[in-house]
Amino acid sequence: MKKLFLGLLSVMLMVLVGCHDSDNVKNTKSDTALLIIDVQNDYFPGGSMELVGAKEAGENAKKMLEYYRSKKLPIIHIKHIATNAGATFFLPNTPGAEINALVAPNKDEKVIIKHYPNSFRETDLQEYLKAQGIKNLVITGMMTDVCVESTTRAAFDLGYSNTVIGDACATRDRELNGEVVPAATVHESFLAGISALDNLYAKIVNTQDYLKGK
Repeated sequence: MKKLFLGLLSVMLMVLVGCHDSDNVKNTKSDTALLIIDVQNDYFPGGSMELVGAKEAGENAKKMLEYYRSKKLPIIHIKHIATNAGATFFLPNTPGAEINALVAPNKDEKVIIKHYPNSFRETDLQEYLKAQGIKNLVITGMMTDVCVESTTRAAFDLGYSNTVIGDACATRDRELNGEVVPAATVHESFLAGISALDNLYAKIVNTQDYLKGK
C-alpha cells in the first residue's frame, strides 16, 4: 500500500512539473511585447528637455523591463533621433539621445530608431511585430501626450490590443492660450483620452497592478 501511495505521489509530481514547464513554454512564445518608447537622457534631470516625473516613470519602466526579461518575453526599445530643422534635443551622436541607463537594452534586445512621434512611421516596427507573431503591446515611455499617444493610436489602427502602463510614462507642462497646463493634467487627460469608450485605444494600468496580474 505504501509503495502504491508513493507511486501515485510520484506521478502527481511529474504532472505538476510538466504543467509548470508547459506554462513556461507558453510564456516564452507569448504574443505580447513590451514597448519602451524614448526613455532617453534628454528627458531626465540635466537633459535638454526635462520632463516632470521622468525619474519615477523611468524606474517603473525598469520594473516592467526586469519582469519581461525574467519571463523571457519580447522587448522592443524605441529610440528617437531628431532630424528635423531646429531640433533642440535627441540630437544625433549626443549623450542626451542615448537610452537612459535605467532601461538600457541588452545586446539581444530589439532597438528601433525613429524620427517621428509615431513609432511605426518609416521604421520596421510593424514588420518586426508581424514576424514575431505579436498581437498585444504593453506600452511605456515618454512623452505621454506625444510619442506614447501617437504610437498607441497607430497600433490600434494596425490591429493591436494595447495596454499602457500609466505610471511608467511622463510628460511636461504645456501652454494653451497663454496659460500653463500642468504636466499632471496633460498626462491624465491623454491617458483618459486613449482609454475612452471602454478602453478603445488602450487599457491603462499602473506598474504594480500589472506585475500582480490585475
